[in-house]
Amino acid sequence: MPGTTDNGVRLLPAAERTAAAWKNGGGVTRNIAASPPDAGTDDFVWRVSLADVAGDGPFSAFPDVDRTLTMVEGAGMELTVGDDHRTVDERYVPQDFRGDVPTDCRLIDGPVVNFNVMWRRGAGTPPSVAVVRGRLTITGKALVVALDGEGANVGGHELGRYDAALVTSSTAADALHARGRTAVVTFS
Repeated sequence: MPGTTDNGVRLLPAAERTAAAWKNGGGVTRNIAASPPDAGTDDFVWRVSLADVAGDGPFSAFPDVDRTLTMVEGAGMELTVGDDHRTVDERYVPQDFRGDVPTDCRLIDGPVVNFNVMWRRGAGTPPSVAVVRGRLTITGKALVVALDGEGANVGGHELGRYDAALVTSSTAADALHARGRTAVVTFS
């Protein structure tokens, strides 16, 4: 795994991720980062991943976990989260829901890819999730993920599609230039 650079940025290239089966076996996910770093699906404090949804069916249940899902590829899906029905057909719009409420998915027109942020309830302040473009300053700890082909630059490090950078200190790494849509997950 790439190490931390001298300016507080740990690069997490998309090419180094491997696909893993969903907890319920209904799809695959590629973990981007987690806390603690070696955490599995049952013991993370927070986890960020990209999930390929190829067919209709239930999402995995995550007791005591909240999540933010952002569709980044595909035409969309109809989600039923408990008694709440919602259409997710606009890319790059974060959707919040509880991970322990039964959630069913019906694809609108073919597969989708979702950017997922999950965190354990009661384990501190939840992370915030935003999809941005342009220039901004990152303060504190954040995970930056380039979501489209336009890429981003974090503290002088170029990110291609789905590449990520974990910013661990506010030094030279605090400058973000998001040329395309870029997820910024901030942790307190």
